[in-house]
Amino acid sequence: MQPNTLLDAILDEAGVSHAGLAAHVNQAGRARGLALRYEHTAVARWLKGQRPRGQVPDLICEVLAARLRRPVTLDDIGLGVPGEPSTPNPGSLSGFVERATALWRSDEQQRPHVLGAPAVTGTPAVMPVWEWENPPEDVDVSRGGRHRVTVADIEMLRAARTHYEQMYRKAGGIATRSRIVGFLNADAAPLLRGSYADATGRQLHRATGGLVAVAGICAYDSDAHGLAQRYFHQALRLAKASGDRGLGAYVIALLVNQALFMREYRQAVAFAEAALRAAGRHITPALASDLYAMQAKAYAHLGDGGSALSRIRRAETAAERIRRGHEPDETGYVQPGLVNVQVAEALLSLGELAAAREHAAEAVDSPAHDRGRVHRLAMLSTIELRRGDAEKAAAAAVRMAEQARGMESQRLRDRLRAVREHLVRCGSAGTTEAAELIDGALRVPL
Repeated sequence: MQPNTLLDAILDEAGVSHAGLAAHVNQAGRARGLALRYEHTAVARWLKGQRPRGQVPDLICEVLAARLRRPVTLDDIGLGVPGEPSTPNPGSLSGFVERATALWRSDEQQRPHVLGAPAVTGTPAVMPVWEWENPPEDVDVSRGGRHRVTVADIEMLRAARTHYEQMYRKAGGIATRSRIVGFLNADAAPLLRGSYADATGRQLHRATGGLVAVAGICAYDSDAHGLAQRYFHQALRLAKASGDRGLGAYVIALLVNQALFMREYRQAVAFAEAALRAAGRHITPALASDLYAMQAKAYAHLGDGGSALSRIRRAETAAERIRRGHEPDETGYVQPGLVNVQVAEALLSLGELAAAREHAAEAVDSPAHDRGRVHRLAMLSTIELRRGDAEKAAAAAVRMAEQARGMESQRLRDRLRAVREHLVRCGSAGTTEAAELIDGALRVPL
């Protein structure tokens, strides 16, 4: 079941509590000769995605219409298709916008059923990628609304994406997420509901898609994986509306990264292949190198050394073709050394310690933003321990812990804890001291 964010948003708009809605539905039912005894717990189940029985969906519309003094349809409350969860319909862009903005609102209000939703697997996880890759395309994304969207509005969205991405890199996703979600609600949502011609609309959907992708990254970094996945799926739909295949491929790279974290290795390989295939000539060398490197990691975890080494070669070839200044803003994360650290992880999984160490050391010696440097040092420390060099492992771990100061990130905490466990098991004086330094960093609650 998917959380019913539309019902959640309209209840908030109407100012009706869970208990209040249950009482009003019971009262409306009595007027129709129905003996209903709903309580707030039933409303909580509806918000989690359970469909009310019988005439109850119509009663909910009746109650909310009276409260809001306007017609309310089953589609408005996320109950328009009997027996199916209230998921975005890719064929209706306006319907998708309403569902997307309802999710943003629920996230900003920290609704538990949205924040705690698990990531979907199987067909629900694959369908958004399939729908992005295949027809139908959006023929016309123009819209008539109150506010006319201008070029300045779109430039503001682009500047905001850069701003929040930099904040994420320096402070972490936990610290950044509330800021970017607040911006989506206050600034991006009214623009999507505004007035624009097709050409302007495509630019608007592209700029918003880039922002939503960063919101997904922040949710992923906060351990809210179901929410992150929904943001990534939204960004993919916005990318399709924009007509920018390269943006869609970038979003799929984010889904590949999440699949790797969730140990869905075959899905990671398949998603990366879909991005490479569907984007074709629109994919940039930087993005191609990252997709191939992540495929290499997935194949290495699956024990397929031949395919892993093949993807490593492709990643390195693509990386050699990267030309700074010719890449979109979104692929700026593919900095010198990123492919090296990805390759090092794949080689570590294959047991190729000497080659892994060489790549990890090269990654650490390359320029990187603060966050990337933490991951690179963590990888180098892990490899040095596997190779039996406790002194070098401890030195890298100390640098890693110092670099991580000031960042609020669950993913970085995971890396710190993993390195600490390896250091403690080693038991030398140097590794014990490094482990104690990491303990100090982990004591500060997020």
